[in-house]
Amino acid sequence: MDKGLHFTVCVVTTVLLLRESSQAGEEKDPEVLAAPKPDSRRAGEGLPTLTVTTILEDPYVMVRGAELEGYCMELLGALAGMLRFQYRVKVVADGQYGAVAAGGNWTGMIGEILRKEADIAVAPLTVTSAREEVVSFTTPFLQTGIGILLRKDTASQDMSFFHFLSPFSKETWTALLFAYLLTCFCLFLVARLSPCEWNEPKNEENHFTFLNSLWFGAGALALQGATPRPQALSVRVIAVVWWLFTLALLAAYIANFTALLSSGSEQLPIQTFEDLVKQRNLEFGTLEGSSTFYYFKNSKNPIHQMIYEYMEKRREHVLVKTYQEAVQRVMDSNYAFIGESISQDLAAARHCNLIRAPEVIGARGFGIATAQASPWTKPLSIAVLKLREAGDLDYLRNKWWESSCLRQSRDRWGPLEPPALGGLFLTLGIGLALGVLAALAELSSSSRRTAAHAKKSCCSVFTEEICTRLRIKGTARQSQEPSGKANA
Repeated sequence: MDKGLHFTVCVVTTVLLLRESSQAGEEKDPEVLAAPKPDSRRAGEGLPTLTVTTILEDPYVMVRGAELEGYCMELLGALAGMLRFQYRVKVVADGQYGAVAAGGNWTGMIGEILRKEADIAVAPLTVTSAREEVVSFTTPFLQTGIGILLRKDTASQDMSFFHFLSPFSKETWTALLFAYLLTCFCLFLVARLSPCEWNEPKNEENHFTFLNSLWFGAGALALQGATPRPQALSVRVIAVVWWLFTLALLAAYIANFTALLSSGSEQLPIQTFEDLVKQRNLEFGTLEGSSTFYYFKNSKNPIHQMIYEYMEKRREHVLVKTYQEAVQRVMDSNYAFIGESISQDLAAARHCNLIRAPEVIGARGFGIATAQASPWTKPLSIAVLKLREAGDLDYLRNKWWESSCLRQSRDRWGPLEPPALGGLFLTLGIGLALGVLAALAELSSSSRRTAAHAKKSCCSVFTEEICTRLRIKGTARQSQEPSGKANA
């Protein structure tokens, strides 16, 4: 009996202990459920998942290890964070952007959206009317056009005979000539007005004649000393300002001329698409099945029609499959690639021997493609606009288009225009004005002393001094004639 009672007590005690532990566990369960990880996981499971198709093209989408990265990947991540959706990225199977095949079916990313193999396409996909008829596009996230990518040595021409004039524009050379003549005239004028250059104008010869002033200014341009040496403060002020002007001018000329020679930025013979058609040294083509090809096919412009006929006749030889193949072909052969200007700018920034021709035609944009009547089209467009207004799209553009080439661009090292040297010319003008004022002050001081000694009006003496110094040759001849007659 005692044993049965003891057993019963043990069982009851065990049951009570198990119940207490169970209750303690139930009290801890709410804390576990409130932990952030289970909550975030449940929230992620509730988000919609989109299948995104894209194409490998630097710098939009690139493979780095086992992941994809690039401009479009960061754009997709920003859109997913704003619109709260998950995504699964797949690279387009046929490596095409999207065009109508021979059977009437669409290839590339457009075809995958039509076949519902993907929900959206985030890639450098050009918005065209033909594509807009079968899919919907969001607001463009990048603006571009059609340009010509060339290799420098195939696009350059021989330097002109007067290539040494290229660092400055025609307007700058004209302004420089005017500044030189004005400075020399001021030297001549101030040297004649200043009493420190000659004390007795009737009996002395002024060394700063106009020809000597021209020689003095030319010597400063060549960084060489030239006689006569200025003695008056006013003349020295003008000389010092002119020396500083020529020193800065020569530094700008040498730097710009060196950059022009090293960067090969001479005038390109192929500036426009018309120039491309007229030449016979370079082959040219574009991506097969791209919007650029169909742009020339549908264009009514005669030049564009000639380009299309050329590419159509030599389709197997001049059309390329991928953008990387096009860039490599431009670098390795006499080939000009016609394609998206924004992608060509990237190629020219990363390969120093490539350059894009100035003309850009067919302005268009890259947009995100969705199925027609898709509920994601408008939200994606609004999100793209918000990213643009916030400056995020500009940030991504600067990040992924950062140049790794140390060359200087043609626009930067072009001929220097007068506004670029405006401060230099202004300093010269101020210096000339100060020199003239100093000469007048010196002459005025000398005139006051002469007027006080001769007891004459200061204004009359000042006027006589100016007339005498500016007409010294005529006065000297008149003063020499009576002495000659007296000697006779």
